[in-house]
Amino acid sequence: MMIDSAAVPALASIHWLGIPIAAAGAVLLALGTLFQHKSIDDQGPAPGRAAGSMGGGRLQALLRKPVWLGGTAMLAAAILLQLTSLRFSPLIVVQPIGAVALVVTTLATARTTRRSPGRRALTAVALCVAGVGAFVAVAAVSAQDVEISDRHLITILALLGIVLAALGTGFGRWRHRWSAVIFTSGAGILFGFVAALAKTVIARLFQGDFEWLSLTCLAGLVIAALSGTFLVQNAHTRGTPELVVAGLTVIDPLVAVTIGIAILGEADTAPPMAFVAFVLAGATAVTGVILLATVKTSPATTPATTR
Repeated sequence: MMIDSAAVPALASIHWLGIPIAAAGAVLLALGTLFQHKSIDDQGPAPGRAAGSMGGGRLQALLRKPVWLGGTAMLAAAILLQLTSLRFSPLIVVQPIGAVALVVTTLATARTTRRSPGRRALTAVALCVAGVGAFVAVAAVSAQDVEISDRHLITILALLGIVLAALGTGFGRWRHRWSAVIFTSGAGILFGFVAALAKTVIARLFQGDFEWLSLTCLAGLVIAALSGTFLVQNAHTRGTPELVVAGLTVIDPLVAVTIGIAILGEADTAPPMAFVAFVLAGATAVTGVILLATVKTSPATTPATTR
């Protein structure tokens, strides 16, 4: 069954509800990441394995840790909230709100370590909030919900296949050389596809056009989510929670927004000035994320080496 293909403005009807729902999901994402990182960090390297390895035995040990399980439950709830937000709002409106997770991570880490974030960190947080807020505000008034066609699904699935093949080949050959940045980048790319596929599957369901191609997208979503989660666990063994959250905060929305604009056409009716605003707001948020990840890494590791 096909519906009228006319674009629906993002703020029409109840579309604005996706914004607070996505923000709540970002908070749970940050807390879940912190809980998982604490469990992995406390566990230390597995016997007979180099630090930074994530083997089956180590995963079984984590499954017996309430803190790790709690973090996993928070991440699952964050995913459910994100899916709900995508039901109400275009992808390019809700996905950048994930940057809130980095702000929460910074403040929560400062509280647990009883250490002030510092002026540079607070400046970085302000840049993140301002950039994401401006991006979402512009997207909310200029983006549109569009009808998802077979062409959209096939294009996204083909790109996902290429990404999975590249990451699988790289992991098989060079995983011992991969740093936390590479693992986090791979996870961010995959989670960007997860968000895009979730948007298309939900849209097709409500269009009354859920068939084998939509089921294929659902399968691709599950594969991308599981693969991204695996890469995140490996990233936790090699880097700080700030680095992991910062990487996901930058890469996940960039990939999802790119798909939303270039493939789904959610910004096709936006005026030219909106794209200028997108670039400026995005650059501001990315600058804040990079600065925040940089200023937080050093203080977080200093006490461990001086005690």
